[in-house]
Amino acid sequence: MENFIVSARKYRPDTFESVVGQATITSTLKNAIKNNHLAHAYLFCGPRGVGKTTCARIFAKTINCKSITEQTEACNECDSCIAFNTSRSYNIHELDAASNNSVDDIRTLIDQVRVPPQVGRYSVYIIDEVHMLSQQAFNAFLKTLEEPPDHAIFILATTEKHKIIPTILSRCQIFDFNRILVDDITAYLEKISKLEGIEYESNAFNVIAQKADGAMRDALSVYDQIVSFADKSITYHDVITNLDILDYEYYFKMVDAFLERNPGAALNLFNEILNKGFDGHNFITSLGKHFRDLFVARHPDTVKLLQVGKSISSKYLDQSRKCTDDFIFSALEHCNNCDLAYKASKYQRLLVELTLIKLSTISEKKNLIPESDVLDVDTVSSREPEIDKKKVKSSAEVKIPDKDINQPDASPSFEPATENKEDAPYDSATTSIKNALNNLDSQDANDNSIDAPESQEASVSESIDQGDQHIFSPDELVSCWNRFANLIKDEKPRLSSTMKNHPPKLLDKFVVELELQNNVQADDFRARIKTELLGFLRKELRNRQITINEKITGEGEDSTKRYYTDQDKFARMNEKNPALNKLRQQFNLDFD
Repeated sequence: MENFIVSARKYRPDTFESVVGQATITSTLKNAIKNNHLAHAYLFCGPRGVGKTTCARIFAKTINCKSITEQTEACNECDSCIAFNTSRSYNIHELDAASNNSVDDIRTLIDQVRVPPQVGRYSVYIIDEVHMLSQQAFNAFLKTLEEPPDHAIFILATTEKHKIIPTILSRCQIFDFNRILVDDITAYLEKISKLEGIEYESNAFNVIAQKADGAMRDALSVYDQIVSFADKSITYHDVITNLDILDYEYYFKMVDAFLERNPGAALNLFNEILNKGFDGHNFITSLGKHFRDLFVARHPDTVKLLQVGKSISSKYLDQSRKCTDDFIFSALEHCNNCDLAYKASKYQRLLVELTLIKLSTISEKKNLIPESDVLDVDTVSSREPEIDKKKVKSSAEVKIPDKDINQPDASPSFEPATENKEDAPYDSATTSIKNALNNLDSQDANDNSIDAPESQEASVSESIDQGDQHIFSPDELVSCWNRFANLIKDEKPRLSSTMKNHPPKLLDKFVVELELQNNVQADDFRARIKTELLGFLRKELRNRQITINEKITGEGEDSTKRYYTDQDKFARMNEKNPALNKLRQQFNLDFD
């Protein structure tokens, strides 16, 4: 019976051309050999299983080859190459620094370096896991590494470059190996399968490549395991079953439940996942990765970052069209928060279920203003008929701030949006804004029925149907106000508290007045929630003439100044009652 050789050894590259995913490094080494610019010390660093030791062996084999090819590859025919291929070469010495990390081991190596090679030109010393050397061993190795004999070349390999002392790093040419891409690992596994006569599905190898996390050796080890399990036919379901990986379909079904605002379906699906033996923590992190893939699939510039099989990538593209960026951003934030809090939670299942419920209701909180209510000015302008100047003038009067304009009672008014540009999108589209503005600007300059806007950026609201002028009571306004405050309670608790502590006042002409203590509160209100709040009120109260004005009540030095220290508080009290200072002096009181 023939002995089995694992794929990582059987298909280990023996030429620079066959190395996967390290084209920059292999081309640099080939040019150094071709131009005879060989350094005396190299440091190969990078993650495990990316080809550090393999490249070191190929480099050592090639520089000792007696007839290098035109492609700067070893010929595999000379005595040196044959000795290397049969593991009989005396020119290449490999040392494991993990078990030979003492000063005595380095002294033995130094004595060995003095001996010139019997066959070939160079003696190559490959020291693997060099970061395991002790501090004393590093110091003993410094002189030899800096000035070795002409025939000696050192190649140091490590996965932890930061543990190597700077004096060693300064004596080496450093090559940083990259993680191997998923596509490169997948292509290499397909190549091996064709040589072995094994049937396969590309999606199966894609899962193996992602599981390997950029390490070819890990991918080949998993590949051998799957081959033993599947018996000459590797399918996607064989791989996820053997590796205990949750099927992509569960994540697609879960996101569909979120989009349908169906928390019950999401919880039942999560219960099914737990019954299959999967961990809740791994599920929530994988769900976050799924949302990340949905985001990169939404944009042409980032779709190349989607590292999944072709058949699965089409599903990502289809589902990404159903999601908005705001929905995905919020979902990623919730998944990340759950991931961070998972280990500290005493009831971890409840934590995940709460996250799923939040994700199921996220669209209700984020999309407070439906897209159908947003008015595209260019679209409306292109589809509406031209408006006669006289009709525009007679149908409404423009309302300019700080100016007294007479307005007919039966006609709705146009409001400028110079300060609050968010007002315009919520107006009902009954006429063309651009045509109305052009006609107003073209009226006779001597006509004083209206004043021109002070800013070129000012716009006017469109005429309002009578159905959009619902007259509401102050109680209805407060109820709607509190509902919005509850909706933003989780994401914006401070602003929610501000809204509840400062109930609105209803003035004439549907003006809602909000009294705030200082300019900081007012600026925060305008920047973060005023747009959403205004749209919410107009929709819920069925009145698109609603406006919100902020009023600062904290005027004057005393109302805005804060007293933090005991001395400041006493000084303020003493101003109101000077007898306090006499009382303090009489009893010799102190602030402590």
